[in-house]
Amino acid sequence: MTFDRDRERRNDEVYAEHKAALARGEKRVLRRTSTGELHSYPGEEIGFSPGRGHVQVRSWWGMGILAAVMVVLVILSLVILVRPLPDGGQPFWGALVLTAFSIFGAWYTFSMARDEYRAKKLRKERHVPEPGAGHVSE
Repeated sequence: MTFDRDRERRNDEVYAEHKAALARGEKRVLRRTSTGELHSYPGEEIGFSPGRGHVQVRSWWGMGILAAVMVVLVILSLVILVRPLPDGGQPFWGALVLTAFSIFGAWYTFSMARDEYRAKKLRKERHVPEPGAGHVSE
């Protein structure tokens, strides 16, 4: 990659603007875009872009699929819980652990999918570039 003086100047301007926004108390995230330039995203525009935490899914619909899988896991754990009842047995109480984890997982993945959907919609409305992978140290 060659040195681009104009790009570096734009990055410096974005960085200064980002620091000023933080000083005003705004919640901002400094990221490289998919084109490699810096951009200061407001919190509602960032969603769960690659590089935030350990998210491997890159789209809201991908996270929606994971949420659906977790809902199926909730149903499966409930079936495991009540399966012994028709035979006159006690419920399999150990399945409640799986039920609790899968309910939490369904809620978490659905929340992430919803947040990313809203962020992507905002970025599109505001003509903001997509965040790229990786984190920028401030």
